[in-house]
Amino acid sequence: MVTRVKIGGREFQIGNKTYVMGILNATPDSFSDGGRWKEPDKALFHVEKMLKDGMDILDIGGESTRPGYTMLSEEEEIARVIPVIEAIKSRFDIPVSLDTYKSGVAKAGLEAGIDLINDIWGLKYDPKMAQVIGESGVSCCLTHNRTEPDYRNFIQEVIQDLEESLRLAEQGKIVRDRIILDPGVGFGKTHEQNLQTVRNLEAFQSLGCPLLLGTSRKSLIGLALDLPVAERLEGTLVTTVMAVIKGCSFVRVHDIKENVRAIQMTEAILYHE
Repeated sequence: MVTRVKIGGREFQIGNKTYVMGILNATPDSFSDGGRWKEPDKALFHVEKMLKDGMDILDIGGESTRPGYTMLSEEEEIARVIPVIEAIKSRFDIPVSLDTYKSGVAKAGLEAGIDLINDIWGLKYDPKMAQVIGESGVSCCLTHNRTEPDYRNFIQEVIQDLEESLRLAEQGKIVRDRIILDPGVGFGKTHEQNLQTVRNLEAFQSLGCPLLLGTSRKSLIGLALDLPVAERLEGTLVTTVMAVIKGCSFVRVHDIKENVRAIQMTEAILYHE
């Protein structure tokens, strides 16, 4: 089992600690905050607030991956994210992740100084991605995904799919202690399967990599509570507490302060002597 992950200039200790990855969407059409942070000045202001609230890593995305999203060309995606990355890296000392599954965008992000590639297709969309990450030496987060939610033995097949991503990573010479795995809530799963994923998070510990849970404001919560995106904070906090209890090392969220407090309280109950 990996005991630490280096992301940028920071080492993250794995075990009895959950870190917060903050979401910054440089997109006009993301399901939750589309259009709010695509201007570098607005993005900088928001990042400063997230840092004050306790964010550990920043994740920047240029293409919405909400259901029914429109795929961008690499050129369009690069034009959205690079100015924001450069502005943030010049101003703040924080590890920065780029949310992309395209190797050309990843290369541009690496040149701009990003510290982690967050690939929602787990290296399976772009055959060049594993090599790009491996040659760069940066860390990566590999997410479980499928085009259709067609499973016979759901949890076991998710584990098998993630094992395939790990094989691709090995072929690309990505060092194992630079890999985070995300079981992929909201990607290639029905509502019931998303709930089952959160309920069985401990099953993915067998893969030997730190786990990240990304549920913030997603339809998992909206469908369970029958609530619109703007009213899904409490539901998100419950999933964050579940992530801590079940040993996830990272959560990817929009609302930093509230999730940091939920993590601190849960860790106090679990680990305070």
